[in-house]
Amino acid sequence: MSSHAHATRSGNLRREIAALAARMMAEDGISDFGFAKRKAARQLGAVDAEVLPNNAEIEAELRAWQALYQDEEQPQRVREMRTAAVEIMRLLEDFRPYLTGGALDGTAGRYSELEIELYPESAKEVEIFFLNQDVAYEHREPRRPAPDAPEAILSFDWEDIPVRLSIYPASAERRGRRGQERARRAQVEALLHLAPEGDQPSEVRE
Repeated sequence: MSSHAHATRSGNLRREIAALAARMMAEDGISDFGFAKRKAARQLGAVDAEVLPNNAEIEAELRAWQALYQDEEQPQRVREMRTAAVEIMRLLEDFRPYLTGGALDGTAGRYSELEIELYPESAKEVEIFFLNQDVAYEHREPRRPAPDAPEAILSFDWEDIPVRLSIYPASAERRGRRGQERARRAQVEALLHLAPEGDQPSEVRE
């Protein structure tokens, strides 16, 4: 096979992986770009790491898919999730909450989780708070090993919205997670009050 033909085939496979990963994220509620592209690559029989698309390529495919198949419901769902985020972040204000993920960048869909990061002095403080507030939650084990893995993950439902709280040590708040966009409550409120539905929050940076 010539180098040109190989490059063309690799490029086509890369786009196929990006498109399949995007569809999985939209239809199955997968929020982890890395997990989605690895799963898509396995299904398509791709073994060469060089053909794996980057997150930006998958996000572009995801936005295109949502515009085609969820053009009416998706912007409304994002707004509902941001509204819920403000309520939850207000409730958990003492634990330094940040909104991340699809609700922030505008790619959240019908089955997406609302992703919030907390930076308390102790993860136990959050669980004790939930017990005192009589909030039912599930404790999930973080995926390890990973340098930026949270200490604990708590999941619960806020009305019809699934919520995932990733709890990090207080010392990790300043540095944040590499490449991860995040926003405090006031920034999310600004998105709700100032941005038209479906806008991209490109100005939201920590």
